[in-house]
This record gives sequence, C-alpha cells and structure tokens, in this order.
Amino acid sequence: MYRNLLIVAIAFLGFQKGQAQTSFKPGLRGGFSFSTISETRSSYKTDFYVGAFGEINITKIYGLQPEITYSRQGSNNVGYYFNDNTQTEIVKFRDLQLGYLSFTLLNKLTFGPGIQIQFGPAVDVLVNDNLDKVEMYNDLALISGIAYRLPSGLTFEARLKKGILDVFDSSYYNDRNDYLFGSYNTNVNFQLGLSYAFGGKK
Repeated sequence: MYRNLLIVAIAFLGFQKGQAQTSFKPGLRGGFSFSTISETRSSYKTDFYVGAFGEINITKIYGLQPEITYSRQGSNNVGYYFNDNTQTEIVKFRDLQLGYLSFTLLNKLTFGPGIQIQFGPAVDVLVNDNLDKVEMYNDLALISGIAYRLPSGLTFEARLKKGILDVFDSSYYNDRNDYLFGSYNTNVNFQLGLSYAFGGKK
C-alpha cells in the first residue's frame, strides 16, 4: 500500500513540475523579406514582414508558436509576359508583388543558452497583388530557420519559407525561348529580422 502511495505521489509531483514549465508569452516580430518566384528569369525582391505571435513553452527545450504575419513577397525584373489580346510575347521587365497574410504553427527546439531550431507549416492568404492573372489566391508553405534568443526575450531570427502551390498563370508570364523558365512557379522567401516575447526570462 505504501509503495502504491509513493508511486502516486511521485507521479503527481512530476505532473506538477511539467505544468510549472508550461508558459505563454505574446510577442511581436518583423524584419526584412527577400523573395523570388521559382523558375522565372528575375531577381530577388527586398521588402518587409511584420506580425504577432503567442509563444507556448511546453518544456525548456520544446515550444509551439502560433503566428499571424503580413509578408510582402514577389519577384523583381520578371523578363517576359504573354499578351492575350495580341497573342504575342512582349519583352517587359516588371516587378511582381504579392502580399500575404500568413498563419503559421511553428515548432521550436531550444539548445544551450538560447539557440533555436524552428520549423513548421504555414497557410498564406493573398490580400494584395499587382498580377494581371492570379493562378492561386492561397498558398501552403513550409518554414525552417534558426534563431538566437537573449534572456530579455529579444530574438534574432533567420528563416526560409518555401511555397508549395503554383502562384501565377505561367502561360501568361512566360518566355517560351528560355528552357529554365518552367510552369511550376512557387514562392521562395527568406526572412531576416527580430522578434520580442513580452515577459522576459522564464
């Protein structure tokens, strides 16, 4: 009987300790966005992202971070586009812009004093753009990155966000003379910035 009571007591104390490790902190994030659209003759577009998050620390090592972020993406100097009216290809260098509201569920693994490995999925909703023809108004993306968090709650972060869905009509924005230009055009986005979780050190 005493053995059973001891087992129950140890389990209860372990549960209480696990509960004590769990915490929630709101925060803000923002920084520079460097993006392009895959399989296009174009250059990277420099812009910004800004958002908010909730940091859920489940243990000292593992945490979840739901995020809502506005990200300006796209690609600069897209070299060709196809004119439906005249049925001709026109040489035109144009900067394409896509603004997404991104909903992310980030997994975070923390090692050492503050080194983090970040990864997770995102659902992006297109809220503004300058495309003549849009192939897909939403996007799915995978995110991976690294970060370094200070005890104050300030974090330096670098991420790669890779879209999965085709984002524009390749029969319209297309150069048929360039074999490098394909019909599967996805978002590629690098983010370099800062985040801050209110509440400071745990």
